Amino acid sequence: MQKTKYHYGLCALSIVPIRANTDQTSEQLSQLLYGDLFKITEHRKDWNKIRVTFDGTEGWVQKNQVSPLSKESYKELKAVKNPALSSDLIAFVSHHNNQLTPVLLGSLVQNARALKHTFEGELVRGNLPKDQLVPTALQYLNSPCQWGGKSPFGIDCSGLVQMVYRLNGYKLPRDAKAQAKEGEVLSFIEESSPGDLAFFDNEAGEIVHVGIIMQNNHVIHAYGCVRIDRLDQTGIFNVEEGCYTHHLRVIKKIL
Repeated sequence: MQKTKYHYGLCALSIVPIRANTDQTSEQLSQLLYGDLFKITEHRKDWNKIRVTFDGTEGWVQKNQVSPLSKESYKELKAVKNPALSSDLIAFVSHHNNQLTPVLLGSLVQNARALKHTFEGELVRGNLPKDQLVPTALQYLNSPCQWGGKSPFGIDCSGLVQMVYRLNGYKLPRDAKAQAKEGEVLSFIEESSPGDLAFFDNEAGEIVHVGIIMQNNHVIHAYGCVRIDRLDQTGIFNVEEGCYTHHLRVIKKIL
């Protein structure tokens, strides 16, 4: 059997949706942010099926929303250790013709040079101390909840966790179920420290939600928007609704 021939690309726009099918109205599985790398595994007329280099997410993107990349350039960019990410809520890259493209918090601005762009803003790279996880998460506070989102202008619960850890130099899977397989199980909330993760399940016992533990029995998570709620051994208690909204399944120490 002939081996699959891959092609390569990167995201040159602020955000590009990754779709379940070759249809602009199909489910958004995740997003590419500026600078994200990927492999192209299948071609259609106006669409490419891709596998995101960072976390392995697979789905479809429109060809006119991404930029092609040679195999050599892809390997060179992929090999960079401790790549630089944008730490501003919104920053910009400038083009050779002085046009600007906005880039969002967590964008892989390390790869701007491959697009002949110049990054203008603050950046972060390398593994930061664990105590920086919660301050990073607070930058997303009140961001609207959006299925498949990864930006301050729309993000889901697992996207929030992945992006917060990524900005601090750590890699986690995209989906909450996969994230729950990482780290060390803690028996009680009292054993946790800020930055640890709390996972929540549905009536079928499936993990469907995740949040980042804060001090004083609170959790920051995406539910309607990125918000802070109380956390105990039962789950998340929403004071505004006067009830528990999520049932606690497990607490994990990742770092």
